[in-house]
Amino acid sequence: MDKKTTHLNLFKLIMITLAFIMSIRNLPMLAETGWQQVFYMVVAAIIFLIPAALLSAELSTGWPTSGGVYTWIKLAFGERAAFIGAWMLWVQMFFGMVMIGSFIAAMIAFVFDPKLADNNLYIAIMIIVMYWIVTLLNLRGMKFGSIISSVGFIVGVLIPYILILGFGLVYFMGNNPVDLPDFTWDRALPDFTSLDHLTFFVGIIFLYAGIEVSSVHANEVRNPKRSYPLAMLIAVIMIMTLNIFGAFAIEISEPRNDISLASGIMQTFTIFFTKESVKWLIPVVAAMAAIGAFGQLSTWVLGPSKAMLQVARNGNMPKWWQKTNKAGVPIRFVLVQATMVSVVALIYVVVPVINTGFFMVLILTTTLYAVMYILMFASGIRLRYKYPDVQRAYRVPGGNVGMWILGSVGLLAMSFVILVSFFPPATLAIGSPLFYVLFQVLGLTIFILIPIIIYKFRRPSWKSAEKKS
Repeated sequence: MDKKTTHLNLFKLIMITLAFIMSIRNLPMLAETGWQQVFYMVVAAIIFLIPAALLSAELSTGWPTSGGVYTWIKLAFGERAAFIGAWMLWVQMFFGMVMIGSFIAAMIAFVFDPKLADNNLYIAIMIIVMYWIVTLLNLRGMKFGSIISSVGFIVGVLIPYILILGFGLVYFMGNNPVDLPDFTWDRALPDFTSLDHLTFFVGIIFLYAGIEVSSVHANEVRNPKRSYPLAMLIAVIMIMTLNIFGAFAIEISEPRNDISLASGIMQTFTIFFTKESVKWLIPVVAAMAAIGAFGQLSTWVLGPSKAMLQVARNGNMPKWWQKTNKAGVPIRFVLVQATMVSVVALIYVVVPVINTGFFMVLILTTTLYAVMYILMFASGIRLRYKYPDVQRAYRVPGGNVGMWILGSVGLLAMSFVILVSFFPPATLAIGSPLFYVLFQVLGLTIFILIPIIIYKFRRPSWKSAEKKS
């Protein structure tokens, strides 16, 4: 590494990792699991977060070029598998952005009229409007993405976390009624006799998704062999601690059956702020949380689409998809993406209960993402043998055996995620179980088949001979 290269210190790497993963919107779902959340968070870190972080760090330091997961999978298994992996990362956005958009809509409702947070039509319209706004801003090449993401993390994530932990502690110490039941081992451990009791675990694993993006900074720290895993360990502990205590703050103030997955965080703040006679903070914190989520929404608009532009230019999709505007934005991917987000948002109109719609979208997002992770974990193992002499600044400890263990744990975890996602949750009213199962099965099947079919009928003329459209 060049002497002039600026190194990240341990603190900055930890903060970058937290920025990629932390979001206050996840707390209500975690709170739904009660005492089991501790078990779920620890196990999810062991079987997914740590393996994904360490494996992607090796791959990103071995192949630090642009492309990330797409490049790793292509080197390991060829163009078709890489196309599927990049495609899954793109299409999961159709559902993931709806989930983030529903949170923004609920937060805005608490700024003006909290009753709107339970209005399905309002949620659907706001998701569509907000996503098209952020899409059009990005199409015009406005360089606000990194700024709003940084401001959003501080204003919409860190400060609300501090507030909910602080007010939660005051509430708990103030001799107020606590809705969290007493601890027992039966309540702390999930029911392993039926898979429908583990569906929430799928959503909790998704709280850690995106760690592979943070791994690109592994090359930027001094002594990555020591510093990177140490940063990940500290980040994991902080993520678990903040999420668990934040979720407990919701649980002590709100009965589990009354927690809204979209607006539960503001339900809790309303109770805390009313109790402490600072109700004027309710719309303020709601606006802050909305800003944080809007920043996250903006961050995701272009990333996967630019990866798909590279996929298209490699000859995997027709020339029509390869057009960019003056700002270099892959305009057709971005517009199709916005259209699909709008279509998926209509699930809130079809499904009468907001919690059900939110959870169905969350689980399908997770399973689509899981397919990409399966290919990534398998690539880590494959590349150890296919390119053994490529220098990696960081290597998964334990040689090839260590990589096999780490990769296998990740593969099994993601396979489990996909299996469990087909079982409607036992602890959430989901309406028609058949509709839930069909939504998950058809969603996953259709989105896997599309890239396979496109690749089968690809034409040599699709391959771009230049970098511009």
